[in-house]
Amino acid sequence: MFKSIADKIFCFDIEWIPDPLSGELLHHVEHNPPFSYEESFRAMWAEAGATPERPRPFVKTALCRVVSICGVFRDAGRNGQGPELKLVSMPSDASDPKWTERYIIENFLKAVGTNHPQLVGYNSNNSDIPIVVQRSIVHGLDSHGFAERPDKPWLGLDYFSSSSDGSIDLGQIIGMGRWGAMPRLDEIATLSGIPGKIDVNGGTVWQLWLEGRLKDIVDYNDFDALTTYLLWARTAHFAGLLDDKAYALELRCARELIEREIASGKAHLVRYLARWDELKAIMLERRGHV
Repeated sequence: MFKSIADKIFCFDIEWIPDPLSGELLHHVEHNPPFSYEESFRAMWAEAGATPERPRPFVKTALCRVVSICGVFRDAGRNGQGPELKLVSMPSDASDPKWTERYIIENFLKAVGTNHPQLVGYNSNNSDIPIVVQRSIVHGLDSHGFAERPDKPWLGLDYFSSSSDGSIDLGQIIGMGRWGAMPRLDEIATLSGIPGKIDVNGGTVWQLWLEGRLKDIVDYNDFDALTTYLLWARTAHFAGLLDDKAYALELRCARELIEREIASGKAHLVRYLARWDELKAIMLERRGHV
């Protein structure tokens, strides 16, 4: 269980796919017409031990390509009105070709290195943090302070120390460090009255990417980022770091954030809000509480 809430927190989620270039360089898949990137994917899945029952096994993160990073940035605020929340989506414009994998990761590194937020994810210490490090090395990127290790705990956050609250992995906390006991994010979220998967799941991201539906991937990633934030608040409440009043305030601020984003044009979040309300009604009816 984590012990502290930093003034700045980034609850984030990353979506990735097998990297077609990895298939070309490591498995000699030809990238000439009428080549399909799916051929590269299949070569990588085969190397990872694909079977008819399990055709798309986990591919090492170093061999994958980051296609989206989304998160909720929380600033404790100084106005006494509660935390200030911002939804960060990368790519911010799925149609803009500048949002390459390198550009996405570098923007993440610069933001984290500049603001030094407490990072919060789900299974992030096993997946999200490693892929950021590995793909940054692949691209030859400077960590912009993300990789710095303070000599003493009070000198700054350490994203690579198991004894630090610099990187909080909600999956490890809820699973009590036991892999078989760790529920999927959508499972624990839905049972807690928080929206889980809506329309898309992580296993179909590769197909959306092949179809050129990057916006749908980013929309789905927005959902998971919001879910991670809401689950963080619920876990912090359980840990005694947020009392009942403070927890209720977090939920109110989250709803206001979603409503602002909808008003600014993020229509996909209407579905998220509707699902949240639906689950709230179910919990009130079936369990007698939220």
